[in-house]
This record gives sequence, structure tokens and C-alpha cells, in this order.
Amino acid sequence: MSEIPCEKNAELRDKIVKFAEVLKTEAHKLGNHGFDEDDFYQSGLFRGTIERIRGQFAASMKEKRNFVALVLSHMQDSGYIADWESAGEANRHDYSVKLNNGRTAIIELKGCLDGNNTNIFERPPHADEFIIWSICSNPGADPRHNVWSGIHTRLSAEIIERNQQIDGLVVWDWNCGTTARICPKLQQNADRVTEVGPYRLPPPCIYLFPGTVPSPRNNPNPRVNTLQDVGILYAMHTSFGGNEDELNSVEISVAHRGADTVRTTTITRDGVICKTTDPTPIRRS
Repeated sequence: MSEIPCEKNAELRDKIVKFAEVLKTEAHKLGNHGFDEDDFYQSGLFRGTIERIRGQFAASMKEKRNFVALVLSHMQDSGYIADWESAGEANRHDYSVKLNNGRTAIIELKGCLDGNNTNIFERPPHADEFIIWSICSNPGADPRHNVWSGIHTRLSAEIIERNQQIDGLVVWDWNCGTTARICPKLQQNADRVTEVGPYRLPPPCIYLFPGTVPSPRNNPNPRVNTLQDVGILYAMHTSFGGNEDELNSVEISVAHRGADTVRTTTITRDGVICKTTDPTPIRRS
């Protein structure tokens, strides 16, 4: 077992690499730019075009926000949550969800979890629950690398060092279940999809975090939340047909070792340890 059931599509990755090489040598044949081959590559047109396309993909949040809106609206229409709203530009978080029991769940959107942006979050004082939602729009990304990088390298260190409680993580976007990111849940049962707008979504991958912030002296091995403890994750799990044996528990223990504060991260699924670490120092730049 691994950090997450799915894995990168090696065949697609190979095609991406090969096509990139073709594009680098054949791009001068595209369009009506008026350059010969040498001038085309020396002019900066090719590099500038690549950077523009890259920036357009990276900078746009529109598709992510549209996706989240469709999912949350589906959950509200189906009776799994009471209401939701976008938090707006003035807030550090992205969405506020009113659960059926009256509690407030706050959602912070992140990308693929492997970048420094993952470290930037703030649990607001009014949050009864606070989760991270990873939407990785890059179909060529490696979900196993990204999930472990996000949970152990980044989030566990931030939780301990900044005393910021995160109740859970959901890894789920429109690439899930597609050729780019084949989902084992659908390989076992292709009918486990929910149609939401233009998307056919498998159940989300859910990670339950400790219910309190780990502390070397007073709380070295905090209890991990159950699904019932985190209402927004319970709503996602049940409304999209998740199974109990697919839930991930993230144990984070912490201790002092000499001058260092070290933490150990362990991901367990269906009673089996999927990945764990030796005690790792928290390094701050």
C-alpha cells in the first residue's frame, strides 16, 4: 500500500516527455510567424510563448473554483451540508461551509501540495473544523510524491511549529478517475462515479489528521480524528460513496531529540501502515 491508491500514469508521462522534445525541435513549423528556423529559436518567440502558456495555466483559479462550486452545490442540493459560501479575497481561507449540525467548516484550497504555497494557511478563530483541499490540475503530476511531500514535509511541520490545527485533508479533483490519473476505486467497480456537472467523480481520498496539535511535552501522540469528528469530510465521504476501508489516518508524533524537535508521520489505511518515517527534525529557513 502507498500514500494514496492512485499513481501517476507512466505511459502518459512518457508521451509528455516525448512530445515536449518534438515541440522543441518542430515548433518553428507551426503558425505564420515569418521567421526561418534559426531566427525562430533565437528570437525568443518560442520561449516567450511557452512561458505565457505556463503562466496562464498556473495563475488561473477559475477552473478550480468552478469545480469546488459544483461539488459543494451538489452536496447542498443532496442534503449533506446546509449551506456554503466563498470566503472572498479579504480572508486567508477560501470557503466556509455550514454543516447540518450547525458547525462551521473552513476549507483552504491548495494545489499539488509539493510547493511552498502549501505552507501558507491560517485556521480562523471561528472554525469548528478546518481542512485542506488539494486540487492538482497538472495531469502529469505524481500524486504519491505530492501527498507525502504535503503531509509530512510541509503540513506536519507547520502544524507543530505554528500550533495550527488541521483536521483533515482531501485530495480530489477532475483528473481523478481519468486516463491521466487512473483511480483503483473505479477499477474495482466502474459504477462508483458521481456525475457533477461535466465531471464523473470517484469517491475522494480523505486523510484524517490528529484532533489536537502535537506537543513534545504535553501531547506527543495525539489521537487521530475519526470521520465522525470532521463533519465536512463525513459529508464528502458519504455523498460521494466512499468506503470505510478507503479512509486514511495520519498519525503525527513529536519529541525533543537534543536541540531538535522531531516528528514522525505515519499514514494508515484499513489498519495497514502505508508509509511512515524515522523521526525527522523540523527545519525552518
